[in-house]
Amino acid sequence: MLPGAGTRPPLSVAAHLTVRGPRSVTVDTPIGLLSVVTTDRGVVATLFDDEDAAAELERLERRLGAGVRGAPRELVRLRREVDAYFAGRGRSFATAIDLRLAGRGFERRVLEVTTRIPFGELWTYGDVAEAAGSSRAGRAAGNALGRCPIELFVPCHRVVHADGSIGGYGRHEERKRWLLRHEGRA
Repeated sequence: MLPGAGTRPPLSVAAHLTVRGPRSVTVDTPIGLLSVVTTDRGVVATLFDDEDAAAELERLERRLGAGVRGAPRELVRLRREVDAYFAGRGRSFATAIDLRLAGRGFERRVLEVTTRIPFGELWTYGDVAEAAGSSRAGRAAGNALGRCPIELFVPCHRVVHADGSIGGYGRHEERKRWLLRHEGRA
């Protein structure tokens, strides 16, 4: 017997075979190709084609501890949700989100609060910070939103500065402007 053998219950082969790894689907949108990565819990990341997709995907796979495989047939419903949003027929997403790659504590609360901002409504960074439990942490809320791995599904684009300016949006201000115009808020 090997050292340490028998100290843990054996892994069921059937259980191992039913675990599905991260999957992705790429959707052509008016603002570029959008790759949506999901786990069994929900959408875990989004990547637009203006980002270094190969490097981002590699980083994502390291963080998830598994390779991401394309699964356009499995994710047809998700693709339809994204298509409906960009066609003006959808205002929210039914697909769950998986915040495992988001920060903890305040950062995670910021993202959770942001998911509740309705289509077409704007909040300030201060509004989000207050709703997340720290009314004086608007800048920290902005930093948390800037690191959000799930663009669109966590509608960071609906959060602006108190003076109405749009903020940095991860160096993708034009994308944020487009999304705000799409939702009738620009």
